[in-house]
Amino acid sequence: MTTIGFIGSGQIGSTVAGLSVAAGHHVVLSNSRGPESLTELEAALGRLARAATAERAAIAGDIVVVSIPLRAYDTIPAERLAGKVVIDTCNYYPRRDGQIAELDTGSVTSSELIQRHLAGALLVKAFNNIQYRHLASLARPAGGTDRSFLPIAGDDGAAKADVTTFLDSIGYGAVDAGSLAESWRQEPGSPAYGAPYGSFSDPAGSPASEEAIREALAQAARAS
Repeated sequence: MTTIGFIGSGQIGSTVAGLSVAAGHHVVLSNSRGPESLTELEAALGRLARAATAERAAIAGDIVVVSIPLRAYDTIPAERLAGKVVIDTCNYYPRRDGQIAELDTGSVTSSELIQRHLAGALLVKAFNNIQYRHLASLARPAGGTDRSFLPIAGDDGAAKADVTTFLDSIGYGAVDAGSLAESWRQEPGSPAYGAPYGSFSDPAGSPASEEAIREALAQAARAS
């Protein structure tokens, strides 16, 4: 099966790792505190999981999930990710990340900023618009009438196809949301962010159909 590397193993990262293991994928976990801090998560996920440094996770992953505070994007080991499909789950929260002028003016999206750092990687935006508890609870087998969909954005069609296949394996459909320049349509404050999956106060969430996600993306309006 595919090996999924994780740079960042917080709420979203660890949830995606759990879904990956349940689907039979190997996972290599990392965070900024070192592999020794991931002992409990490694044990909870079982024999398909191991903890490592960020560099080792980047090298090991067939697909690498980056799930860190955006302010730390320049710490991602870019040279280790050249030629690899990288899933960017990151969001820009100025209160946490500080003000980033290019994002404040809208001259680039957060994913374009990360792609610029990871010049040799094939970046796809995904998982950034759903709360981690909903992500854990809404996974469904392919063909189910209550399957939920996630928007993905990227500039490389083959990379998006690989991510779509991965999402399918862990219980989600994918809706192509366009290029990285268009990924603002699934960022915080957009109709596609959070709301399609139900209230944040409801840990179970509500299924979001392909049509619902497409409609939410279409309703997005960029702040002037």
